[in-house]
Amino acid sequence: MVRIAFIILTWNSEKYIYTCIKSILNLNFEKIYISIADNGSKDKTIDIINSFKISNKNVIMKLVKLEKNLGTTVSRNIAIESIKKDVDYLCILDSDTEINQKSIEHMINLLKIDRKNGIIGPKMISRDGYIQPSGRNIPTLTIKFLKALPFDYLQKKGESLEEIDKNKMLYDNNIFKVGYLMSACWVMRTELIDKIGLLDENIFYAPEDVEFCLRAWVNGYNVLYDKNVEIIHEWQRISRKKILSKHNWEHIKGLIYLFIKYKYIFSSKCFEFLWNDCK
Repeated sequence: MVRIAFIILTWNSEKYIYTCIKSILNLNFEKIYISIADNGSKDKTIDIINSFKISNKNVIMKLVKLEKNLGTTVSRNIAIESIKKDVDYLCILDSDTEINQKSIEHMINLLKIDRKNGIIGPKMISRDGYIQPSGRNIPTLTIKFLKALPFDYLQKKGESLEEIDKNKMLYDNNIFKVGYLMSACWVMRTELIDKIGLLDENIFYAPEDVEFCLRAWVNGYNVLYDKNVEIIHEWQRISRKKILSKHNWEHIKGLIYLFIKYKYIFSSKCFEFLWNDCK
């Protein structure tokens, strides 16, 4: 029996949330929970969520309406806490995703193969066919600096440093150990939260995904990028829309916090031994 909860964070998500929820309702599992935390949306997001009339007794949807934008960690933690005692698996989702049965089943099966497989993420593609680098090496100050410079060559150099080593395969040619996964779609056992804790609320917006994956690695769990399956992700890339913005400032603060917490800055080699022993 599979009991799974989908944790969705919304913030002015009227353009995407209907498709996201609809894709979850098309799944076939014994028990499906949908836990949504809304960060004070001012558009029609709440109306769209409330328009769903759940008739399937195996599906339960909860909505937590927050008065303001509390960021990605506090909000997701509220949604996780509201549901985790009822399920065996958690799927963290962005509101601009569209999932499918094959992908979720395959990632759950990877968790079943080895209890040390902690977090699984799929290949993510936008509707226009852009394949996103959803499994990456751990970011360093060098990588972030190169990607922020207004020169295509240097930006591409920074992006190349993030690319996963194709030799770090696990099980087959399409499953890789990676430093971290974009949190637009994670699948994990609920017990992972009990073992390593919730998302770090000292980070408002990013890189909460890096921090959580690093914590999984440090505690002996694998972080795996599963290229056998894919989902749709429209990837709004909020931090790149405005150079001078609250999101970018919060991202910078989050990076500084990450570097201090894990005691690295220019190189992540101190962590590479954790995933260099691929089978």
